[in-house]
Amino acid sequence: MTAFDHVSLRTQIATAAQSLSDNAIAPELVALALSAGEPKLTADGALSVRTGAFTGRSPKDKYIVRDALTENSVWWDNSGAMAPERFDLLLADVTAHLAGQDLFRQDLLAGADPRHQYAVTVLTPSAWHALFIRNLLIRRGEGIDASPGATAVTIVHAPHFKADPARHGCRTDTVIVLDMSRNLVIIAGTLYAGEIKKSVFSLFNFHAPRNNVLPMHCSANLGPDGEAALFFGLSGTGKTTLSNDPDRPLIGDDEHGWSDDGVFNLEGGCYAKTVKLSASAEPEIFAATRRFGTVLENVVLDDQSVPDFNDISLTENTRAAYPIHVLPSIAPGSTGGTPKTVVFLTADAFGVLPPLARLTPEQAVYHFLSGYTAKVAGTERGVTEPQATFSACFGAPFMPLHPTVYGDMLAQRLKASGAQAWLLNTGWTGGGYGVGKRIDIASTRRLLTAALDGSLDMIDMRFDPLFGFEVPLHVAGVDDKLLDPRRTWVDGDAYDAQATKLVELFRRNFQKFGPDANAEAGPRLQMAAE
Repeated sequence: MTAFDHVSLRTQIATAAQSLSDNAIAPELVALALSAGEPKLTADGALSVRTGAFTGRSPKDKYIVRDALTENSVWWDNSGAMAPERFDLLLADVTAHLAGQDLFRQDLLAGADPRHQYAVTVLTPSAWHALFIRNLLIRRGEGIDASPGATAVTIVHAPHFKADPARHGCRTDTVIVLDMSRNLVIIAGTLYAGEIKKSVFSLFNFHAPRNNVLPMHCSANLGPDGEAALFFGLSGTGKTTLSNDPDRPLIGDDEHGWSDDGVFNLEGGCYAKTVKLSASAEPEIFAATRRFGTVLENVVLDDQSVPDFNDISLTENTRAAYPIHVLPSIAPGSTGGTPKTVVFLTADAFGVLPPLARLTPEQAVYHFLSGYTAKVAGTERGVTEPQATFSACFGAPFMPLHPTVYGDMLAQRLKASGAQAWLLNTGWTGGGYGVGKRIDIASTRRLLTAALDGSLDMIDMRFDPLFGFEVPLHVAGVDDKLLDPRRTWVDGDAYDAQATKLVELFRRNFQKFGPDANAEAGPRLQMAAE
């Protein structure tokens, strides 16, 4: 396959622009964004922006070009397909749309390991989007070397272009398309900046397994001997909070690769949720939101231009984008050694799972493929039951290949490294949401510390007859009763009924992986004795 000429495409788009701001730094981009009249400065100097109708990703409007490379490898049940000729037509139309506009170009890196690195160029007519992606990817010259062999990626960002479904073969006038063969991305019809970030991740997730790298939607930090710990978890489970530990330098908060040499961050920044953010609970993230150059998405400001993180009138998905180096404790080079510990986080709103469980390698793969958490009841009147959420590999929307590809790689990595996997539940105890209470953060941190420092290696465990994993009988500083969720319920029969429901949800979800999947490592309908 002939390599695509990224330089010619970038030159064509840049030459047709009215002006080109080339790799502007944060102060320039802030000034240019403010001159456009839409963003505002907060009282502390962060840039406050609104994303209009789109306050989150548009997964139903995301496509992959279906060609010889992707035809038999992409998990099409999870991805929309676009014909190559439709993509080329869309690219031509978007290029014509950008002609005559003021454009911003950012040349950045993705991948802290030079052997697995992407040279990413983003072209956009929006100064604040340029600042956003500059915050989130790796900036050249900031401690991570650019590899001469880095894979070229071009992202053409046209937030105000309206696609034509009949002409471009898409669903609506919003479209996000990835051409995996040429490493081209088009994002059009949405102001939500997270689409840029996740497109880079999706490209990486497609290509990485072919280079023997496991791509992971997780946070990671370093232990005292340089070994990494991984934290997988969906939104609201505590992934960012628990991985930000002043005693454990942060490798990264969201996207990583695991190679034969260890773990490396794909990014150079953080994209933290800010809903109900407080200085006491998450001081590092709170401080980052008060920094000049941080981009705050859809955060409401009061009449003194101070962010109100409790105001979710625009969306619950309020975000802050900032460079990772503003945090007080980060890993040098954004890399770490081979993981010693793998933690799967869940916030079980059914009140069934124990706060900590030790997993066998087979159980680890099962829970990785399941990607479970449970969200609390929504605002709809009469809805009181928790809603189970399963997202394969804890990031299904960004995983172009079948989940079992990543699951098999995780199994190989666990076997080779000897890493211990744990399930850490940050959800409810003593009953489900509305009856029980959220497990307190102090107990969660004690449990996590015990799992990370090896102090549970010789602790007596009980076998959980429902889920098949081992649960510690005692952890210093934690109420023994908390470790056995059935004991925290007033009505044991009610716990059994809720547990049976959750087991069935797990089993039903896992059926989509087919008869060869590792279902025997999951829960079974065998109830605990009274």
